[in-house]
Amino acid sequence: MSKLPDFEALAIFAKVVELRSFAAAASELALSKPTVSKAVSRLEERLGARLFNRTSRRLALTDAGQKLAARAARLLADGEAAENEALSQSVAPRGLVRFAVPMTFGVKAVAPILPEFLRQYPEVSIDLHLSDAMVDLVGEGFDAGLRIASLPDSSLIARRLCGMPRYTVAAPAYLKKYGRPTHPMHLAQHRCFAYAYLSTANVWHYTNAAGEQASVRPAGQLRVNNGEAVLPALVAGLGIADLPDFIVGDVIASGEVEVILKGWKQTEGAVHLVMPPGGPRPARVEVLAEFLTTHFAKQRKRK
Repeated sequence: MSKLPDFEALAIFAKVVELRSFAAAASELALSKPTVSKAVSRLEERLGARLFNRTSRRLALTDAGQKLAARAARLLADGEAAENEALSQSVAPRGLVRFAVPMTFGVKAVAPILPEFLRQYPEVSIDLHLSDAMVDLVGEGFDAGLRIASLPDSSLIARRLCGMPRYTVAAPAYLKKYGRPTHPMHLAQHRCFAYAYLSTANVWHYTNAAGEQASVRPAGQLRVNNGEAVLPALVAGLGIADLPDFIVGDVIASGEVEVILKGWKQTEGAVHLVMPPGGPRPARVEVLAEFLTTHFAKQRKRK
């Protein structure tokens, strides 16, 4: 005997008992009558006992069939209930979404819009995981995440939400003391702040309008695993940083730092919503994806 019971045959047997007819069970289950008959025969052979006494006019349970019928009915009911519950989870927005988001972007751009989402979907809960580390969505059981970068090839399902420019910046005090670099290669002689989670191992890549490319590995006194942690030292004039707009935009606007190397640009990244492969996804994940897509589309139009 195999380790697992023949659940399909037990469920079919329960339906035959319920309807007192092989033909009626076949019709309700959308199976052929021979398929139903073979399932019951398979079960009888497995158990070594006849389950029905059959005549042309009457179908009656044997003693073995009567003993099995109640358990098989419960098995069928439990299976139908489990399937219906799973189906309701996939059709109606309900349940927990585990969502992994970079730290500062999560605090500044995602957390402020969550109240609106939670009001719209009161039966959906969010487990917001904030970390700048590259989270393994599949391995760590996340439903979705945000990535802010030039997205590498992967098996994840990705949806671009918006662009995210980067700026190389320094405080006026730093530029006054150490001079203003005019070419990316000059950064090798400057004090630069490093970020631990760059996909290119802390190499800054630049391109100018003429198509010239330059790459530099900056060095300095401070290395962080969260971009916002650079701001105090940056504003204090202790070094140069390369940061995305959502971190450095406010201090550029206030004049606390200046954009340098204006003729050079790094490859612009983007905010991507990423989800594990496969589908269909539960409704709770789909409504979050649509909410984020709509929100960031509106943000792009405002700008």
